[in-house]
Amino acid sequence: MDSIHVWATYLLILASVIGYAWERWPIEAVAAASLSAFLLLFAVAPYRDAAGFAVTSGDLLSGFSNPALITVLALLIVGQGLFATDAMARPTQWLTRIGGTVGGPPTAVVLLSAALLSAFLNNTPVVVIFIPILTMLATQRGIPPAHVFMPLSFLSILGGMTTLIGSSTNLLVAGVAARSGIEIGFFDITVPGLAIAVVGGIYVIGFMPRILTPRQGSEGRVADSGGKQFLGEIDITEGHAFEWLTARAGLFPGLGDLMPRMILRGERTILPPFDDITLAVGDRLIVTATRRAFSKALSTGNLTVKALDPSAETLGDQTNKIGPDMVMAEAVVAPGSRYAGRTMQYSGLRTQFGITLFGLQRKSRMARSALSEIRLEPGDTLLLCGQASAIAKLKGNHDLLLLEYSAQTIPQSAKAGLAASIFFAIVLMAATGALPIEVLAVVGALLMVATGCLTVGEAARAFDRSIFMLIGASIAAAVALERTGGAAMIAETAMTALAGLSTAAILSGLFLVIAIMTNVLSNNATAVLFTPIALDLSRRLGTSPEAFLACVIFAANASFATPIGYQTNLLIMGPGRYRFIDFAKAGVPLVILVWLTFSIVAPWYYGL
Repeated sequence: MDSIHVWATYLLILASVIGYAWERWPIEAVAAASLSAFLLLFAVAPYRDAAGFAVTSGDLLSGFSNPALITVLALLIVGQGLFATDAMARPTQWLTRIGGTVGGPPTAVVLLSAALLSAFLNNTPVVVIFIPILTMLATQRGIPPAHVFMPLSFLSILGGMTTLIGSSTNLLVAGVAARSGIEIGFFDITVPGLAIAVVGGIYVIGFMPRILTPRQGSEGRVADSGGKQFLGEIDITEGHAFEWLTARAGLFPGLGDLMPRMILRGERTILPPFDDITLAVGDRLIVTATRRAFSKALSTGNLTVKALDPSAETLGDQTNKIGPDMVMAEAVVAPGSRYAGRTMQYSGLRTQFGITLFGLQRKSRMARSALSEIRLEPGDTLLLCGQASAIAKLKGNHDLLLLEYSAQTIPQSAKAGLAASIFFAIVLMAATGALPIEVLAVVGALLMVATGCLTVGEAARAFDRSIFMLIGASIAAAVALERTGGAAMIAETAMTALAGLSTAAILSGLFLVIAIMTNVLSNNATAVLFTPIALDLSRRLGTSPEAFLACVIFAANASFATPIGYQTNLLIMGPGRYRFIDFAKAGVPLVILVWLTFSIVAPWYYGL
């Protein structure tokens, strides 16, 4: 019966990997099927491990309460809080100035910075730091997310190989070795680690983006990058940030990305170029800008949500507070729409839906006039603002066709400092070991919601159900593989096959076996399994154990071929919109490169 459980476990793992790679079914469906199969196997045919303990359904389902799963999901919420408040806007702006207008150099600088930092900090918090920075950088530069997030994870893993504290795997191997009286120093693995990192880094930055295929968003369409220009109107009120702003060389430098088209001052119309014009209270500034610029103006208070509906209590003065539930979206006026021919002021959108219309984009030329006086035409794209529930009321409307993919929350820029403080407190305390990272991540996620940086709905949307199911099912497979002795059988078979070869060949073969296993089991489980085997091999061969311990460290870190191999791979899976097959396509060549580099460098460095 024991052999039946072992071979059934092998078969189920193989079927799961094929299902993930085939992509015919959603990744969560394959994960659920895999988990169900393991539950049925050990329920129908009970099994006791070598210690006499039964493998229960609770053991197989333990992945859903695993600290790694809780940590990943909580950190995704924290990252969403940073993105929702534009907390990383300033660091990103600084980075985008490096390398001018080209997208590549700033991205390479960020990625190499992450690799360097990973040598001295655990690579998981390093990836958490750089995800929001790369998100904004990719958005601003029009870089596909697929081209930046997997390189971030892989480079952080490569950087973590160069020192003892770069990865939890390194420390775990050192701890097991210390129990055998062998100490690993801080820089003992640095030279071979640097060789592997340099070779791997050249591949990741120079070649991997060509392999990765950018994918569309979750709606099956790519959201608008923000280049579309809308016509909008800003009322200059007392105390407004633009009050007393004076034009220079015909433009207003303080307006940023808002391009002035006209100033309405009472009955007077002031057209560009604006020479020696100072904005004053009562002016209506007509501007054109992208939706991103309007969103920024709204979040900073430079643009108010003006009530253009005459049914409002105080026409032109009523504003809505820009809270964490305010959404900006686009809608198209349909042919035959009852809104066609109405002015924006008398559209009735506020009365009917509780939303405000404050931007208009029209493919044909528009007359220079106040926004409220423009009559809507079929084909016009409207920029709308309102609570998420109010915007949702437009779904299914035949007069205004809501572009659902365009709905985005308005950044809470006023809380950017608060969100950044929560985030960096998590990173600092995790890096110093003050508290476990899973504790810090959960508390940080709670604070993001409690302080209003995120709504509960936004936090819920940060969860990725595919990651949730993938981790749970993968840990079930790992439990089955370890408890049935399947992992030990693979290790013993590999060592038997390597017997009789030279020390360098055995070291290379051991690396390859561990590298394969770390992409099926977790890297930490693989390290724990193979460290005693590596020490035993070094004793049998009469060689220094340092080379074999380094082999375990580097090979267990070579978790590039699957998303389940390492926690940072899971963190970037959602932001990069990756699938299981993407890791195999881009990661397998890297695993081979790392293996070959180690096989060449290790015999020379350790004198084998």
